[in-house]
Amino acid sequence: MLHRGAAALAHLPLLSGAVPTVCVTAAALLAAAVIVAAGVRVRRGRTVGAVFGSLGALGLVASLLVAAAVLTNLTVTRYPTVALALGHRPVVPAEGHGRLVDFEIPGTVSGFSARMATIYLPASYDAGADDLPVLVLLTGQPGHVVDWIEGGRLAATMDAFAARHGGAAPIVVVADGLGDTEANPMCMDSDLGNAATYLSVDVPDWVRSNFRVSSDSRAWAVGGYSYGGTCALQLAVTASSVYPTFLDISGEDEQRRGTRSESVAAAYGADTPANEARFERATPLNILSRNRFLDSAGAFVAGSDDEEFRPQTERAFEAAAADGLDVHYSELPGGHSMQVWAPALDQEMDWLGGRLGLLG
Repeated sequence: MLHRGAAALAHLPLLSGAVPTVCVTAAALLAAAVIVAAGVRVRRGRTVGAVFGSLGALGLVASLLVAAAVLTNLTVTRYPTVALALGHRPVVPAEGHGRLVDFEIPGTVSGFSARMATIYLPASYDAGADDLPVLVLLTGQPGHVVDWIEGGRLAATMDAFAARHGGAAPIVVVADGLGDTEANPMCMDSDLGNAATYLSVDVPDWVRSNFRVSSDSRAWAVGGYSYGGTCALQLAVTASSVYPTFLDISGEDEQRRGTRSESVAAAYGADTPANEARFERATPLNILSRNRFLDSAGAFVAGSDDEEFRPQTERAFEAAAADGLDVHYSELPGGHSMQVWAPALDQEMDWLGGRLGLLG
């Protein structure tokens, strides 16, 4: 119940001051309730100890709820606005800007049950451009595609890129690589669902069938942050012919659901030596050690204050560089949050644009 309450409060815009306002208001109301209740009991000749005891407990619960909400929103930035939490989609002006559209991308081959995808169509697309490159973006876990739209400022980033480059911009597909906000299929094909096949087969096939996009894999890239960054690297080494270009922001050095033992058991039903070996063969660093990806290229970005994920992103970068991939690594100020993830996409767009054939 505490988690659900925290998630609800986290829908409010933390960085714009709504959550602090709620906290102050709640504290003021609680203090007023204490004063009024104490006054009533004094007038009736009763002690005030019971009042302070009951309301003190209530205050403790409220404080824990607020603290959990703040931590949730700082880490995930899942619902940056109240309107978004109520289901209202952001509106992007049509004239001179790209637009956002929502579509169900079915798991035709994979059988994966994905949530709605959000697709950014640049203004050039509505003006008749065809054979456009595609960037598939993935979120963290827990997460929802809207994280890239609101907290990640996707439309503004792409519009700015187009403005710098004569209107050229990719189609961006924010796909669901989870299946549910709290789910974690580890971007694999396993007992948890065929997430890898969904992202490497179903999503590209559907996009090619429904939009005027390039059929050349050199015009396709995959990227993401946290879970999505890990997934981007996984797809880059397991489906390099589909995604030869990738952006790994704050990703891990391998897929995880807890410890290695817990991850293996979740993926294949039991942590046996055979399943351990099967899991190991699917980890990106192990794949990099056994294969060469000379036509692939990637960018790795991490927050300088991210003590947990930054070292893992660095290890992944070092493994990719040792394999001969055309990769680069950078750090941005901040921790494991949108403070890093949104600027990272903006920072890497010129490099991505060059890889995708948008810049000459």
